[in-house]
Amino acid sequence: MHEQFPHLFSPGKIGNVEIKNRICKAPQTSGLSNLDGSVSPRLVRYYEDLANGEVGMIIVEYAYVDKLYSKSASNQLAICDNEYMVGLGWLADTIRNLGSVPCIQIEHCGRQRFLGPPMKSASRNPWPLMYERYGSAAIPEELTIPEIDEIVEAFGKAAWRAKTAGFQVVELHGAHGYLITNFLSPFTNQRTDWYGGSRENRFRFLEHVFQCCKDYVGEDFPLIVRLSGTDYEPNGMTIDDTIYYAKRLEAMGCAAIDVSGGDHHMMIHQVTPMQLSQGHNVWAAEAIKKEVSIPVFATGSITLPSFAEEILASGKGDFISMGRPLLADPFWAKKAREGRPEDIAPCIRCNEGCLDRGNHLGKSISCTMNPLLGFEDALAPKPAANPRKVAVIGGGPAGLEAAAVAAECGHTVTLFEKRRLGGYLHEASAAEFKADIRNALNYLVTKVKKRNVQIREEEATLEKLQKGGFAAVIVATGTSPVKLPVPGGERDNVLLAVDVLDQKTVTPTGKIVVIGGGLIGVEAAVEYGIKPENQVAIVEMLPAIMRDCSDSDRIVYSQMIAEHGIETLTSARVVEITAEGVVVEYKGGRRTLPADYVLVAVGMRPQQALYDSLKEAGMEVVRVGDCVKPGKIYDAIHSGHLAGLRI
Repeated sequence: MHEQFPHLFSPGKIGNVEIKNRICKAPQTSGLSNLDGSVSPRLVRYYEDLANGEVGMIIVEYAYVDKLYSKSASNQLAICDNEYMVGLGWLADTIRNLGSVPCIQIEHCGRQRFLGPPMKSASRNPWPLMYERYGSAAIPEELTIPEIDEIVEAFGKAAWRAKTAGFQVVELHGAHGYLITNFLSPFTNQRTDWYGGSRENRFRFLEHVFQCCKDYVGEDFPLIVRLSGTDYEPNGMTIDDTIYYAKRLEAMGCAAIDVSGGDHHMMIHQVTPMQLSQGHNVWAAEAIKKEVSIPVFATGSITLPSFAEEILASGKGDFISMGRPLLADPFWAKKAREGRPEDIAPCIRCNEGCLDRGNHLGKSISCTMNPLLGFEDALAPKPAANPRKVAVIGGGPAGLEAAAVAAECGHTVTLFEKRRLGGYLHEASAAEFKADIRNALNYLVTKVKKRNVQIREEEATLEKLQKGGFAAVIVATGTSPVKLPVPGGERDNVLLAVDVLDQKTVTPTGKIVVIGGGLIGVEAAVEYGIKPENQVAIVEMLPAIMRDCSDSDRIVYSQMIAEHGIETLTSARVVEITAEGVVVEYKGGRRTLPADYVLVAVGMRPQQALYDSLKEAGMEVVRVGDCVKPGKIYDAIHSGHLAGLRI
């Protein structure tokens, strides 16, 4: 038994299939298949690391079941025809040969079709995002009874193909707003025939799909079903509904229930951002586990081994299903088993690479914390042909990653940081709703220290670097906040938002005006706006706030702003700060916002002076991170990684 995580590394069973531990890779579309949906070398390589990382069962990303309307996204994996079985067999065998149990999720996208019209669903109820994009063309056609019968048969044949190709388990995707959920939830099912209305009728489509799959694969082959505990929609599917569905499935021979939550409209409950709770949908797994005797998978923002162990030990789930944490580090399980959780690259739930920069932009999946994702061989550190003495200037995320990678390649690395290791990660993680970033900070610092990088807590100068005999320099000096150039901008109660977030100054109370509605400004407004003793307003020159925020951040912060009564004034220009408050001009005229404190977040300026002087002196130098262009943690880590490889 594993001493540190005994429950996590105990063996388990799904039906008649033995699994070496309780860790499962949750299915996530990667965009790494070929355009026609066939298995590609990139896809196989991606899953190799997960299997080598000792994940107990890998649930391969959703595969579409027919050639009509079930495909959701570009380069999505296909299981809709026998011609795909050779590639699927290659994938399944690769996973199994490396010691993991291969499982595959099969699905029909229903109304959630990123590819656009035509769409089919239980009823003519569109996904709001698609309706905004395509208008009335995005209103799905209601499936006819003959079409339902065809889809049921397509699921059965897809399950047979999966079994024949060598997958040991098949998961039916009945969660997240895809077609099965379109029938299960009264929010998306307004049918009046025997597939709509009552809970029993809404279950009938899944009942037929499950039974057809059973008929094709046989009683001994384990089928599992992923369900949303609730879709978090108004008048949608409740936990009582899902418990009913789970009990019906158990009676039909379902081997396990994989419990998630939300749909694409309620994406923040499906792919939970850092502002929401850890283990966001574990409550639903716990509720279902009390009602069924088959294994239940707990999932949703379970990022650390200690938390996963706690869930299993407390009986809230039988297996842990993880998506994003295994994108951040496919060797999560191996490192936890070896007793070195500090070496796990943590998922910070930023949703940057896995969501916003993925299919939304027509690209394959990526990850803030894992620059190797999808480029496992091309971007892996390799021994340098000519190891050199390298200086890295700046200990923020870009500098830390660059120093660690350069050291891993065999260079002798010295890191200069005049303030403290982590850079603006300290300010970024100061608010409790951004605490996940603290895990990234600790990981990056640990990574550098374990690679014997010499750390000098001092400012780097041209003279020091020239005397130090460095063959190359990586400059990661970051940014400095821009001050507000208006009359009254130097008053004592006017503070930089980044300094306030890091508690370098007084803690503002009372009437607070935040100038700047970008990410830093909004986070400062929310941090102090959630305190009942404060009254907060945001002033933004542009027509909208949060233009630099991710989709999930925008949804969560919009809710927080509304809930706590934070006023937002857009298309407004600050003209003066007086003893009474902040004077702004906007379409409605001129107004003074009363302010005890003014927090300035009008932008960050790259610090390039050292880079310019090094370049002028003829030294080999490269810039990374925010000192090139202010960006996000994703940009900093990825640019730092590339610099560490190429120096």
